[in-house]
Amino acid sequence: MKTQESSYNLAALFALSLRLVVGWTYFSAFWRRVVLENKLDPELPGYIGQKFNHFLPNAIGIQPIIEYLVTHPEALHRAMVTFTIIEALVGLGIILGIATRVMSIGVLSLAMGILLGSGWLGTTCLDEWQIGVLGVASGAVLFFAGGGLFSVDALLEQKGSTFTKKRWYPYFFSGKLPWSTATLNKVVPLIALFIFGLTLFTNQVFHGGLWGTLHNKSVKPKVEISNVVLTSNALQLDVYRVEGADVYGSFVIAINLLDEKNEVLWTKTQEELAELKANAIQNYYIAQVKAGKHSLVLPLGAKATLNFVSDDFQKIKNQVAKIQLVDISGLQWETKF
Repeated sequence: MKTQESSYNLAALFALSLRLVVGWTYFSAFWRRVVLENKLDPELPGYIGQKFNHFLPNAIGIQPIIEYLVTHPEALHRAMVTFTIIEALVGLGIILGIATRVMSIGVLSLAMGILLGSGWLGTTCLDEWQIGVLGVASGAVLFFAGGGLFSVDALLEQKGSTFTKKRWYPYFFSGKLPWSTATLNKVVPLIALFIFGLTLFTNQVFHGGLWGTLHNKSVKPKVEISNVVLTSNALQLDVYRVEGADVYGSFVIAINLLDEKNEVLWTKTQEELAELKANAIQNYYIAQVKAGKHSLVLPLGAKATLNFVSDDFQKIKNQVAKIQLVDISGLQWETKF
């Protein structure tokens, strides 16, 4: 028994730096959003809900949850406040070693959310994917290691608090798990293999990291065009920014209607798009398409219906073959009628 307890204390000691760093990464989310800057106010620039909207286009498994929240601003705000409080409690709990195993499950769960929601983002070193997979692995390590001697859990045991004698205590706090070495030899490798498999799977899905062509959906913008309707005096289309860096928008400087020979039949120019009225744009989500100083700006994850009215459509309606959007970078996106 003493040998096993010593082994757990050593494991926790070896994981101490990991515990402190992981704890700070989660507590710092609260610190940045509440203490250093107000990122929880929907009316202020930098609102965390906008960042959450960026996850939507390529998230795995949790897209319906993200879409529900970004189409319901009040629910989104409550969720962002709740997540921030949870991150603060989990981060502080891990740093101090309070209910370490419960908090490690919190780390693992939060990291899983980051991985599935935003693992595809990252302009340099697959940033969010690395944060996610390392968080999941760290949560598992901290669960098995516990808080060790340098934790509030250990202090409670030293003081002989009654609840530390309960059978459920080691599952939620720290110390020796009531499992035999034979059981641990089966359980721990299985969990490690699952996490490794999750790592390989998400690496391939998000970035093509195992086979095929490497790709990074954060490098250049991509806009999807859908639901195009052209009548004798009106044009309606949906635009959805699904790829590109999350820190700035795509800047659309022209919308063209083309014939079969790619001749321009009608165009909305850069100047006209920059002056587009708000009532011509119907946004779906919290990240909004809007007229900017020099172009139409499409943030990552933004989706909107654009409406244009012109008598010119009567003359060209039967000749139009496709619609084209032109980005300021020179990129073009087209869809056929």
